[in-house]
Amino acid sequence: MEAPARWSRPPSSRRMVARLVQFVGTVGAVMSVLPPRHHQRVTLLADMVPTAGLLTARIASAVIGVLLVYLGSGLRRGKHRAWQVALVLSLISVVLHLVKGGLVPVLIAGSIVVVLVWQRDEFTAPDDPRNRWRAVRACATFLGAGFVLGFAEIAVRGNHLDGHFGVWSWAEHAALGLIGVTGPVRFVYPLGDLTVSITTGAFGLLAFASGGLLLLRPSTGTRREPADEDVRLREMLDRHGDGDSLGYFALRQDKQLVWAPSGRAAVAYRVVNGVSLASGDPIGLGSEWPRAIAEWLAECAAHGWTPAVLACGTAGGRAYQKAGLDVIELGDEAIVEVAGFTLEGRPMRGVRQAVARIRRAGYTCTVLRQRDLSAETLTEAMACATALREGKVERGFSMALSRLGDPADGECVLVLCRDEAGALRGLLQLVPWGRRGLSLDLMRGDRTAPNGLTELMVVSVIEAAAGLGVARISLNFAVLRSVFARAEELGAGPVIRLWSRILRAASRLWQIESLYRANAKYQPDWQPRFLCFPSARDLPRIAIAALTAESFLPGPGSRRPSGAA
Repeated sequence: MEAPARWSRPPSSRRMVARLVQFVGTVGAVMSVLPPRHHQRVTLLADMVPTAGLLTARIASAVIGVLLVYLGSGLRRGKHRAWQVALVLSLISVVLHLVKGGLVPVLIAGSIVVVLVWQRDEFTAPDDPRNRWRAVRACATFLGAGFVLGFAEIAVRGNHLDGHFGVWSWAEHAALGLIGVTGPVRFVYPLGDLTVSITTGAFGLLAFASGGLLLLRPSTGTRREPADEDVRLREMLDRHGDGDSLGYFALRQDKQLVWAPSGRAAVAYRVVNGVSLASGDPIGLGSEWPRAIAEWLAECAAHGWTPAVLACGTAGGRAYQKAGLDVIELGDEAIVEVAGFTLEGRPMRGVRQAVARIRRAGYTCTVLRQRDLSAETLTEAMACATALREGKVERGFSMALSRLGDPADGECVLVLCRDEAGALRGLLQLVPWGRRGLSLDLMRGDRTAPNGLTELMVVSVIEAAAGLGVARISLNFAVLRSVFARAEELGAGPVIRLWSRILRAASRLWQIESLYRANAKYQPDWQPRFLCFPSARDLPRIAIAALTAESFLPGPGSRRPSGAA
C-alpha cells in the first residue's frame, strides 16, 4: 500500500514570486509618497493630465503597492485569484507610474508582470466563487455612492460653473472622477473642482480596494450537511471514541470533515482566515489516521490553506508529526479518575471546606442525562446558561460544543445547582467521552452565589459518575501548565521563573494561571495537549485564526450558542 503523503513547504519558485511581488509593492508605495525628482517631466504630464489626475495617480499607486504586499500571502499559498489580481495590479501600476513619472518604478513593475506570467502554472489553488459576487456588490456600492455624491456636489455648485454644462456633463464628470480623470465641467473656484475630485476619487479607490480585498478572501470549503454525516460520525465515536476526550466536539455544526479513503477515520476542521484548524486527535481507527491526515493536508494544499491542529493528544501529535507538521506543547488537560477521587486528606482540604460550606447554605445539585430531564427543566437550564453567560458570544472551539438542549445530545450530562429557594444558580454540561468518560463542555455559575458553587458542581458530578457508568472525567484545559508547575519546583532555573512571571502578567487579561489553579485543586492527572503547524513563520496567522475561532477576537468565529440564545 502506498504511503500517505506528507505536508511539504510551498515550492521555492512560488515563494520567490511572492517575495518579489511584496518587494515591488513596497517600492511602489514608497515611491508614490516621495516628491517627484523630474520636475520637467511632471510639467509635461501636467499639460496632458489634469493636476487632480496626477494626484489620484500617486494615491492609487500607493494603494496598489499596499495591495501587492497584501497579495504576497495568497501567492505563497498558490492562490489563483491572488495571481490574477497581482497581474492586473502590476499592469495598472506600470500605467500609473508612467503618468506620475519615474522610469525605475516602471521597469520594476514591468519585470514583475513578466515573472508572474512566466510562473503562472504555480498558482492553481481555487477560490470561493461567492467572493466574486461579494466583491462586485461592494465595488458597485462604493462606486454608486461616489457617483451620487459627486453629482450632488456639482449640482450644489451649479451657479458657480465656468460655462453652461448640462446634466449629462455633470454625470460624465462624476463618473470620470471615480477613476481619477477630470471631466468636462469647469468650476469658477478651484476649491470646488478639488472637492469633487477628492470625493469621487476617494470613493473610486475605496470601491476597487474593497472589491479586491473581498475577492481575495480565503475560501472556507464546502460546508458539510449535518444530516448526512452526523450519524456516521456518531457511530465512529461509539466505536473508537475512548481515546480522545475531544472527539464529541467534532459534532459542532461549524466543523467540516475529511475522511480517509476507507471511511474508517476522519479529521474535523474549520477554515478561518485561510487557516484550516483541526482540533483534537483524528477520529476513528488509529491505523487509518495517517490516510485521513493525508486527505486533509491534500485538501489544504489544493485550496491554499495553512494547516494547523489545536489541542491534539500525544497519539495525535505523533501522527501529525509523521505527516510533516511541527509539534509544540500547548498545555495540559486535567483528567479525574473517578475510582481514585476522594475528599479526604490534606491536599483536598480547600475543596472539602468549600463544598461543606455551600451545602450548609442550602445548595444542592442534580446530575442527570439530558434525555432524562423534563422539557420544563431543560428550558430552564437553557435560559440560565444564557443569563449567566459573560459577553454576547459563546467562547470555545476546540473544547466546546456551543449548543445546549439539542435532542441529538441526549447522552450529555447536566449538573443543575439550586439554592435553598430552589432557584437555579449554576450548571455544568459534560459531553460523552467514548463509553466510559465525560468531558466538560459548559460551565456557568452565578457570581453572586457564595464561594464554593463550582466546587460543589464538580464534586457532585464526580460522586454521581459511578451511577452513570462513568470512570473518568476531563475537566478544563490549562494553557502552559507545566511552566507554572516547574517554576514552583525546588531549583527552578531563571528562564522558567522569568517565563512564569510573564504568564502571570498575561493572566491579568486571560485566565491562564487561575484556570490552572482551579483544576489543580481536584488533584487530577495531567495529560499534555499539543499544537501542530507547518513552520514557525505561520504561527502568527495560526494564533490569530485560533483566537478568532475561539471567539477571543471578532470575526466569523464569534457565534451565539445554538439552543441557548
